[in-house]
Formats: sequence, C-alpha cells, structure tokens
Amino acid sequence: MIKNIKVLHNRNARLKSTSSNPFGVENAKKARAFHESFPDYSVTPLIELSQLSKYLGVNSIYIKDESYRFGLNAFKALGGTYCIGRYIANKLAVDIEELSFRKLQSKSVKEQIGDITFVTATDGNHGRGIAWAAKELGYKSVVYLPKGSALERLRNIQALGAEACITEMNYDDTVRLANAQAKKNGWVLLQDTAWEGYEQIPGWIMEGYTTLGLEIVEQLKGEALSHIFLQAGVGAMAGALTAFFADYYKGKDQPIITIVEPDKADCVFKTVTANDGSLHRVTGDLDTIMAGLACGEVSTIGWDILKNTADNFVSLPDPIAANGMRILGNPIGGDEKIISGESGAVTLGFVAAVMKHRDLRNVKEQLQLDNESRILCISTEGDTDQESYRKIVWEGTCPS
Repeated sequence: MIKNIKVLHNRNARLKSTSSNPFGVENAKKARAFHESFPDYSVTPLIELSQLSKYLGVNSIYIKDESYRFGLNAFKALGGTYCIGRYIANKLAVDIEELSFRKLQSKSVKEQIGDITFVTATDGNHGRGIAWAAKELGYKSVVYLPKGSALERLRNIQALGAEACITEMNYDDTVRLANAQAKKNGWVLLQDTAWEGYEQIPGWIMEGYTTLGLEIVEQLKGEALSHIFLQAGVGAMAGALTAFFADYYKGKDQPIITIVEPDKADCVFKTVTANDGSLHRVTGDLDTIMAGLACGEVSTIGWDILKNTADNFVSLPDPIAANGMRILGNPIGGDEKIISGESGAVTLGFVAAVMKHRDLRNVKEQLQLDNESRILCISTEGDTDQESYRKIVWEGTCPS
C-alpha cells in the first residue's frame, strides 16, 4: 500500500500572479452572499482534532466537515446552486448580487426565463446538488451516473425529482453523453469539467466552491496554516480553492498546497508528470472506491490554476482513503467523530500515513511536515454510500 504512493513536487508553483483571479476573495464574498439567501444555508463545522495532532506529531489538524452542507451530505451543492443562479442572472442581464433565493423562486423571474431542463453527469454528489437546486427553484433536471455507481446515490437524486439513471459508461464518457443530450434536446449542461469551448458554466461552479474557502479563513480567526491538502477529481474544487487561498494569502506565508488523487483516476498527476503541455487522460473503468474522484480527464480551468499554484501532487491507492475514514470515525480521546466518505477522508488518510510510516520519511521531508505543521483537510462528503461506508469502517474491508 505505502509503496504505491507517488509524490511529485511542482517546481512551477507560484510563478504567476493571481491579481486577476476570478476565484479570489472578492468573488467569494459574492458567492457566499448568494448562498446565505438560501433558507437551508449554514456554515459547516471546522473541527480541530487536537488529540490526533498530538498522536501524529503535528501542531494542529483542522477538518472542514461538509457532510452538513444543505442537508445533502456533501459540498457539491455550493457549485450547483451558484451556477444556476449565475446562468439565470446572465439570461436576465443582471448581476448575481441582484438575485436571491426568493427572487429566483418568484413568478416574475420564472415568466422571464421560461421552462429550463438542466442536465449533468455525476459520480453522485454533484448530481444530487443540481437536482436539489433545480427542485428548489422550480426547474427540471436530468442526471446521468457512470457505470458502477451506488444505487443509494441514484435513489437520492431521484428522490429530489430528477430524471436519473446509471449508464454503462465511465465518468468521462457519461459527461459526453450528457453533453450530447443537452445539444439534442435543448437542455442546459451544468458540468464542473471544463474543456475548450465550454468554460463559462464550469467557472461559475468553481466560483460557488469558494464559499467554502471564505468560511474556512473566517473560522480560523487569523490562525495561520502551514499545509492545505485538497482532493482532485477533475480538479474543479481543488483549482478553485487553490486559487482562493493564493489570493487570500497573496504569496505571504502561503500554506503548502498538496493535491491528492486516487491512483486509478490520477489524471492531474499524470498531466503534471508528463509536463509536455498536453492534458493526459486515464481511461477504462476508473475502478476506485473514491467515486467522487473517479474522473479520468482534468478540467482545463482547474489545470491552468493547479499547474502554476499547487506545490505538490500525489497519486495514492484506495486503502489510504479507507484508513482515513476509520481514523475520522474512531477519534482519539476527546476529538470529535467525523463521518467521512471515501473521497472525503483521503487527504487525512494521506497525512496520517506520511506521519506514521517510516517508509514515507522522504515524503514527509518533501512536504515539509513536522511538529510545527498546522494542517487543513476538507472532508468533502459524509457517508453518501452507506453500505460501502459500513463495509470499510465496520468490517475493515476495502471494496474496489
């Protein structure tokens, strides 16, 4: 397991200015103000694990617990709600600051916009967020899930009124299906994967994710971080938050940012390793327990940020995520229990592995982790697949 961890330091990090950063603090304030207008919005917990910090030999570990987000058990609705808001604002030729949840629900807006069907491909959490936002605002949604998706995730999406099904394709081919159906039926594609010619909506989704970053820095109340670990699927969340933190710290005492991926879907890692100016795919079934990260093609927007701003890239096997789930679900001493899913727990699982395994001493040195380190990880989801969660945490298995 440990031998399969691969780490690459990015020598190109922090070479470019982020002064015109669309995912910086000012736009994050707009996104957060929009989210605050939703009745179900609340700031998710930032939990300090002081006993685990002592056990692992670091100064502090903070976990942002996104299982509480909008009652949907994952952070993804931040992007889904905001991109729908931005899409409607664009159609109305108004600024997003002029639209609130109540105004979007209003009869006058609906009469101006007319009927819309939003369509997306998802590993589960993004589609659930889109379905929820569409339902709340009175629009239709169609959601496609890739082969192997958990029935629980499908049913959660269908329960929100979406037309949804599991395809016989991997994630990236399912995205292509959703795009084709959007063109065929006149639907609006809401995807966080960006490609040439399709970047506006993915950019809006990423802007929505910056609410998360703004909450974190306010909850820290000025306490400095030395390290931030972010997980990547297509790189949308990782790119948005890397850009946000780069803008917030503006190069001064900026934390070391490390991007983590499953080794069976490590498109970002493969792209940075090749370093040839091209985006590199991972093909096949993308058979990892980290369903939310099972993406074989990196987003162009996310990559443009990460290649210049993130410090390290990591490719690692499923058991690291499984161990992170067990650690968070079985806290030491007085630490708070955190129910974190496969994609949510991978960063903490990686930190624990690096700090406890002698065979990873060189990685520990490369990442500059020591007893002064102040670490942030984001648990991006709770037990969105409860059957898998129980097998991993209760039974000690690691299905893959």
